[in-house]
Order: sequence, then C-alpha cells, then structure tokens
Amino acid sequence: MPRSAAKPRAVKASATVRSRPDLSLEIAFGPGRRVCGIDEVGRGPLAGPVVAAAVVLPPDGLPPEIAALIDDSKAMARRLREEIEPAIRAHALAFAIAEASAREIDDLNIHKATLLAMKRAHAALPGLPPDAALVDGKFTPDIGCEALAVVKGDSRSQSIACASILAKVARDNEMLRLAAVHPHYGWERNAGYPTPEHLAALQRHGVTPHHRVSFAPVRAQIALTG
Repeated sequence: MPRSAAKPRAVKASATVRSRPDLSLEIAFGPGRRVCGIDEVGRGPLAGPVVAAAVVLPPDGLPPEIAALIDDSKAMARRLREEIEPAIRAHALAFAIAEASAREIDDLNIHKATLLAMKRAHAALPGLPPDAALVDGKFTPDIGCEALAVVKGDSRSQSIACASILAKVARDNEMLRLAAVHPHYGWERNAGYPTPEHLAALQRHGVTPHHRVSFAPVRAQIALTG
C-alpha cells in the first residue's frame, strides 16, 4: 500500500553508530525487491531550487572500494563528493535527479516543494518502477509504492546516501551556474545559504529572480526596498 505524506512511518536513528551507510534497510524489504533511496538538498538556502535524487543500487550495493567512501553528503568534502558522484552514476541500476524551483517553493512552502522534488525524482527513474522506497527524513512523498521515512537515513542507507551525493553535486553545480549570472552573492561558495556574505550582498544588491521571497531575510529586504 502506498504511504501518505500526511501520516509517514518514520524510523528513529539507531543508537549504534555505523561507520558507513549499509544495505540493511534495503535488504529488510525482502529478496528480489527493487528499492530506491530518495534524498533532497537545499531546504535552507535563501536562493535556488531544492533538488532531490532517487537511486536504485544493485542487490549487492556498490563495489567495496566505493562503498567504503560513501557517507551522508554533508559529512563529505566537496572534492570527494565530486569524485564519487560519477562512480555512483556508473554502478547504479537507475538514478534520477529533479528539482522544485524557487517560485514553487514560494507558492507551495519548502516542505511541500521538497516532497514535490522527491516525487519528480522517483517518477523520472528509468526502467522498472521501484517496489519500495527509502526516504530520508520524517515524511514521504506520495509516489504510489511502499515508502519508509528514515530519520538520518543518509547516514544509514547506502542508497539514500548515494541519492544525497547526487542531489548535492547537482545543486552545487546549479548554484555555480547561477553565480556566474549573479556574481555578487557568493553562491559558488555558500550555495545560496544565508551566510554573512550572502546577507550583506542581499542588502547591497537586492533580490534576484532566484531568491525565495517567502523566506524571512528576502521578504524583509523586499519590504525595505519597496
């Protein structure tokens, strides 16, 4: 039965600390089931999209030498994420990346936009649709298959961690592209997050079409400038 985003089933993080995410949660769905991991990046920035990725790994996961380097993308250096990302793409059975724009975030709110980006990533997976999904966090999108919300899933599930890395690299690259168009905000360094550099530039140079006007610092700047 598909699980609703309104009443998610969440798994609390275990007290046992694993050195790296593994396949325990994927295996728990049962043999022969096609399981995807879903994660998002970009809930907190003042500018840019929220980006989600969905990844289906082989039953045995990634090769050991790659799996040993996989972790929650936030715990990995940017250079390592960028080096690992092509290997994930090469070894995954399927993957997809999708986003919800700054305007969709403003129209829907960040929570609903995040679920929308996740739903889009899941829908864009090539090949056979997954039998089940592991979703990082406390909520699951409405994706028409069994879905399990996993708190801190990117540090527990190998497929969620891979989705986290793909989403993070994709979003960082998008912010690099936008930084070339709007060079004053330091997006190539802060990825749109509300750093002192970004906040100061917002006051000096105003709001761009890529800012989230529903977020308080941007809304306050609009109010100041009329």
